[in-house]
Amino acid sequence: MEAIVADLDAQRSRLHVAIQNWEHDFNIGSVVRTANAFNVAAVHILGRRRWNRRGAMVTDRYLHVYHHSDVPSFLHWLDEHGVTPVGVDNLPGSVPLETVQLPQDCCLVFGSEGPGLTDEVVKGCEQLVAITQYGSTRSMNAGAAAAIAMYAWTTQWCPKPRTS
Repeated sequence: MEAIVADLDAQRSRLHVAIQNWEHDFNIGSVVRTANAFNVAAVHILGRRRWNRRGAMVTDRYLHVYHHSDVPSFLHWLDEHGVTPVGVDNLPGSVPLETVQLPQDCCLVFGSEGPGLTDEVVKGCEQLVAITQYGSTRSMNAGAAAAIAMYAWTTQWCPKPRTS
């Protein structure tokens, strides 16, 4: 496993993702699994240390997963590492994801299922983006939103696949 992680480390993107875990959110496993698919630099979990690893399908073993007990320690970590926090939520003031250039060194931050991003996290984000939705629902599952946002970052910053 160490050899696989070393190989992944040599190719990791500069994207970080974070998800709030104030209420033992079951979406975390899904977010972690998707983060592995995009080979992100790291996953950050804010709040409770315990999370449902079942949905991650063991992919967390191949990622760098950091736990932050509170928002200030998370924001301090990002600042020390030159990573810009970008909140993903459909809040007032959010701009459509498809209209922005995301920072190359950024951390896409997702809220807990239901309440979304806390005010404290929103205040710490350099930018807020929202995923444009066309149906009758006001929001989508945090795992689905994370996949869409990671894909958007990837289309802006990762090499395009070669076609034959």
